[in-house]
Amino acid sequence: MRTCVIIPTYNEAVAIGDLIKRIRAQGLDILVVDDGSLDNTAKIAEESGAAVLINQTNQGKGASLIRGFEYAVSKDYDAVITMDGDGQHLPEDIPFFLRLAKYSKNSIFIGNRMQKTKDMPFVRLLTNQFMSWLISLVAGQKIPDTQSGFRLIKKDLLGKIDLNTKKFEIESEMLIKASRLGFEIESVPIKTIYQGQKSQINPFVDTMRFIKFILKESWSTRH
Repeated sequence: MRTCVIIPTYNEAVAIGDLIKRIRAQGLDILVVDDGSLDNTAKIAEESGAAVLINQTNQGKGASLIRGFEYAVSKDYDAVITMDGDGQHLPEDIPFFLRLAKYSKNSIFIGNRMQKTKDMPFVRLLTNQFMSWLISLVAGQKIPDTQSGFRLIKKDLLGKIDLNTKKFEIESEMLIKASRLGFEIESVPIKTIYQGQKSQINPFVDTMRFIKFILKESWSTRH
């Protein structure tokens, strides 16, 4: 299965080089979509062997992912893997996604961090639990960790799904719209490393944005 790893980045110069090196060791193609970083993220990514697309201004994670998906479709990849660029996702977990995707009929696989939450910051844990409950309700299927950005998506889903949101809510949009298209979402247990990285998600502001989006989506299906 020809796969491209897509990494949306914003000021990730510290971690991106090592991350790319560890992914390349697995023989995978990598695309970094740099969202207007103010540091050397794009330069380091390119020097480390990744293909790089640059947003001249900061547009949001959703905009970067949409651009990455368009690139993958144009290059006819069989699947994409999305990862964060700050080192919280372990490249060594990628084979679990690939192995499961090879034998499963499903087309979207999402990393599940909720089996081992001892090191997860408390506010993030509560936010993840609430959002996972809410999105599972709207999607009509149990999704243990809806806020995980570590995912594998096959090209049949990428070719059908129409994504529009530009910020962090794209990850919720993807799950809801995939469910409405009849796709079952499969979970993959993963490890997540918390080393004091500051999340770019604002627990209050972004949760309210998520809820506003979900209410809008729920309302639209009734009319």
